[in-house]
Amino acid sequence: MKDVILGLVGVGRIGVMHANNIAALGGTLNRQGINIRLRLTDVAADHARTVAAGLGAEFLPSVEALLASGLDGLVIATGTATHPDLIKAGVDAGVPVFCEKPVALNVADALPVLDYIRDRNGMVQIGHQRRFDAGYAEARRAYQAGELGWIHSLRAVTCDMAPPPVEFLASSGGLFRDCSVHDFDILRWLTGREIVEVYAKGSNNGDPAIGAAGDVDTALALVTFDDGTVGTVSATRYNGAGHDVRLEIQGSRRSIMVGLDDQTALASAEPGVSFPSGDPHRTFAERFEAAYRSEMAAFVELILGRRENPCTPEDAVAASRVADAAQESLASGVPVRVVQAVPR
Repeated sequence: MKDVILGLVGVGRIGVMHANNIAALGGTLNRQGINIRLRLTDVAADHARTVAAGLGAEFLPSVEALLASGLDGLVIATGTATHPDLIKAGVDAGVPVFCEKPVALNVADALPVLDYIRDRNGMVQIGHQRRFDAGYAEARRAYQAGELGWIHSLRAVTCDMAPPPVEFLASSGGLFRDCSVHDFDILRWLTGREIVEVYAKGSNNGDPAIGAAGDVDTALALVTFDDGTVGTVSATRYNGAGHDVRLEIQGSRRSIMVGLDDQTALASAEPGVSFPSGDPHRTFAERFEAAYRSEMAAFVELILGRRENPCTPEDAVAASRVADAAQESLASGVPVRVVQAVPR
């Protein structure tokens, strides 16, 4: 039996989810002769000890102690501002790193991290979990197989049922960087094309504290791709019907929608139509439960050398470039060209 030891930094909401998913991997991998062991740390030590005890994991008092304990991989689930230093620490320790998106608060802060990773031949996977969602994967397959023809329109939707705490929003970088960056990433991944221009508008009709924190609660971005194709990316913090994430892709031959099922958070206005009939998702963790599990399984496969990196830091920064442009357009009220990466 081969041990794979994962270290987890951060056991807030998403960190606990990753911890549970790592623990759940054990059953599947044990049949392959692999034993997953989890060690974790957090500045909220008492909470981290409780999480560790509940999962049969080991608590360590600091990141330094965690890295010194002998890991096969490091999982980072802390606040965005801490990502650069923790990524560098993992790279310096010589272990593959999984880090929740984004690499840094903005592209300017992320670029030195990319250089650091490249200079040291580091292996870092960024957490854009939609790449592991079955619906997005099928849409990508259908497009690449030519089943949709050429795409004439894309409409991406990401709606939270209720906003996170204002304290979080104040440090999130803005709605486009925190929320719509997932749509920007998946649009690039699915189409294989770059977004070259963004025109964004937003509004605040919910909690005034969100506006006071410098953010909007609802926004829409018109995006233009490098081949002239157009699409829209919309997001809101106040979708009382449920957590709603969809992508509509209209092609010259066929149209397809990701996220259209019995749990879609909408209702038909047409007489006699009962679809969808299920209970809508309430959180992103529910909507992407299977994708998050697959994402962590992919990280273990990456550690074992069984697959290529499914989401590189360069991929993540490319999506962040679009999010930065969207935030700039939101502030300026004019279309903004997306700054493309310059070869090193």
